[in-house]
Amino acid sequence: MKLLEVKDLRMFFVTRTETIKAVNGVSFDINEGETFGLLGESGSGKSMTCRSILRLIKRPGRIMGGEILYKGQDILKMNKTALRNIRGKEISIIFQEPMTALNPVLNIKTQINESLLRSRLTQRAKQKRIIELLRLVGIPSPETRISEYTHQFSGGMRQRVMIATALGGSPKLLLADEPTTALDVTIQDQVMKLINSLKEQLGMSMILVTHDLGVVAQMCDRVAVMYAGVIMELTDTVTLFARPRHPYTHALMGSIPAHGKERGSKLEPIMGSPPNLSDLPPGCPFWPRCTLAEDICKREMADIRPVTPGHLSRCHFPEKTVHFTGLIKMPREQGEERV
Repeated sequence: MKLLEVKDLRMFFVTRTETIKAVNGVSFDINEGETFGLLGESGSGKSMTCRSILRLIKRPGRIMGGEILYKGQDILKMNKTALRNIRGKEISIIFQEPMTALNPVLNIKTQINESLLRSRLTQRAKQKRIIELLRLVGIPSPETRISEYTHQFSGGMRQRVMIATALGGSPKLLLADEPTTALDVTIQDQVMKLINSLKEQLGMSMILVTHDLGVVAQMCDRVAVMYAGVIMELTDTVTLFARPRHPYTHALMGSIPAHGKERGSKLEPIMGSPPNLSDLPPGCPFWPRCTLAEDICKREMADIRPVTPGHLSRCHFPEKTVHFTGLIKMPREQGEERV
């Protein structure tokens, strides 16, 4: 069953001199219990898509059009009261950088308590709930640490506090905006395993924003590959790694170290730079950097259309893309663990 549907979402930054098209016609849906990945380079529109879902866009940003249907209700048409009932309680977000998202002058108890303001719990029950949340995310001695401040926690612990805050209202949909940014590899693995475990325990759906293909392979059921505010490819995770169809996806995979590559082989960087979002080229935004681009790519963007069952692409010529032998080992049989 579909929990969230995003249809033709457009979010622009409008100033006196230019209009930056940060999210430009994005459409996807999230099923109950599903982990959906938003993958792409920095500046591709992933975080702005998540913030638009909760209408956390500040001026000069504006949501110019589209629909965001949560359980059939359009979030973009909700009044402030209805929106408050959605934020935190039904849909919650883990922000990208906990050091800036957490308030340094308020203790942890006060900040997590903000996610419980709309609950009918007594103050004693709220404190008990905060301690339970901190224990749930693996913070030791939560009874004493609830009175501490942000600077007294390590980077991994601050991220766990962010997760606890996001889970305070027991949301149905969790937006995880690059939750492992600025963490070392060991802590990244711990945080991602924690988020996945909590998702399974609480029966949540999740949108995971990342640029890490390894995280996508381990965590996501389906993936949307974004570039310059547009979804270039939308498919299930197994198909994405077994046979990516869009040239941008190929280029993205070829530019990173990966299993299956010959030792000593050079990485293949994506030549050129992403386009200026205030002056996008006509047609497919990737064509100036695409080795397969033809004249039609420079004139118009191909609509997302079925290529194989369950697979969607925006490329005019997906049959030209070379079969990809596999970046990360993916499960072939049901129940086999992804690595």
